[in-house]
Amino acid sequence: MRLLQLGLLLSLASGFAAIIIYITGVSNPSVYENYQLTDEDVEALISLRNSFQQCVSANGLGLKAVGGRDYCQITINFPSDTIPKWRDPKTGELEALSFDFNLCEAVATWEQVRNSTTILTKEFIDSLPNGWEEYAWQRINKGVLLNRCENKTLCMEKLSLVLPETPPYTPRQFGRCAVIGNSGDLLKTKFGKEIDGYDAVIRENGAPTENYTDYVGKKSTFRLLNRGSAKALDKVVELDEQRKEVLIVKTTIHDIMSKMIRELPIKNPVYLMLGASFGSAAKGTGLKALEFALSICESVDMYGFTVDPGYKEWTRYFSESRKGHTPLHGRAYYQMMECLGLIRIHSPMRADPNRVVKSVPSHHIISAARIASEKLLRRHSHLHIRPLSNFSLIKFRRKFHAPARATLVSQILPHTAYTTFHLLYPHAN
Repeated sequence: MRLLQLGLLLSLASGFAAIIIYITGVSNPSVYENYQLTDEDVEALISLRNSFQQCVSANGLGLKAVGGRDYCQITINFPSDTIPKWRDPKTGELEALSFDFNLCEAVATWEQVRNSTTILTKEFIDSLPNGWEEYAWQRINKGVLLNRCENKTLCMEKLSLVLPETPPYTPRQFGRCAVIGNSGDLLKTKFGKEIDGYDAVIRENGAPTENYTDYVGKKSTFRLLNRGSAKALDKVVELDEQRKEVLIVKTTIHDIMSKMIRELPIKNPVYLMLGASFGSAAKGTGLKALEFALSICESVDMYGFTVDPGYKEWTRYFSESRKGHTPLHGRAYYQMMECLGLIRIHSPMRADPNRVVKSVPSHHIISAARIASEKLLRRHSHLHIRPLSNFSLIKFRRKFHAPARATLVSQILPHTAYTTFHLLYPHAN
């Protein structure tokens, strides 16, 4: 009996010792010495937040940014007299007048975008474990249309026909770029000649230039397409008289790829968008177009987005307005991007081509804040709190519980950083 009691006591002692060792290891600063914030890191994050708030006040046309519970959280508020028009189609609730953002995640995410390729390549899929069998198959062939491709090997072969070996466009390949949205606000200002003066112009879906050149210009270097536009590819290519416009397909399926390859006489280069996932805060082709532009351009200017106060609805310059957009949320997000130095907004109320965005955080502040932000995000990952919770390319062996606000990059990594990622996140499969 005494031996049994002694054994039990030894087991309990060993258990407590293990717990103490674990707690000591977790609390030991040396474990996280590479992830601890220095005084300079904290100062950088505070400077970023303060400069950001000043920038929103100076350029936001009534928007205000308020600091949150920590250095990273920020809330962008609309004036109290703003009258929202958009209703959630499911709940019927009006769009909110206040939106929360995480500046640390935003800085880290967009910096990664600016140094990455956003074009899907064979090299990228080859670098992933079971990339062709799992990632490409699940990403490209979605929904019930999976069943229409009976020969999986053949489907992969067809897909590989339209994928470049390596990225066709590299970071900072172009100088000044303009991303043109489809907002009806474009008809209020004649931006045409100004837009045509950019090194590269990126348009969206089936937006025409004919009959609208005074307002939207005629130059078109790239066109980003969603699935609906890809299905009508024959009509899209007719918009480009010279057939030199590069087509970037945001999402697609095998049926469409087969049609592109075999049926349509397309001379235009066609690529697939790799893209990042920014959560529900910023969806849509417009953000993807900005993402693509930021990955290949030194500077990016934005036209044709509903970003001025007093909107009635998200209209189109060439057709009837369509439901499904959140104008206030989009406006807040784009203002965040401008006040992080990522883009410059042009609109009827900001029509001066030489307009200077005031109080943008300096390059030094942005760089220092990015380093601090990455430390925070890496430490969270080390603690098994997954800021990369949307990272669908990498499957973790362990099932970690993701925080509710996890929104960092999900589907974009520089090809050269793949090995580095696995060094930082050894649990990745």
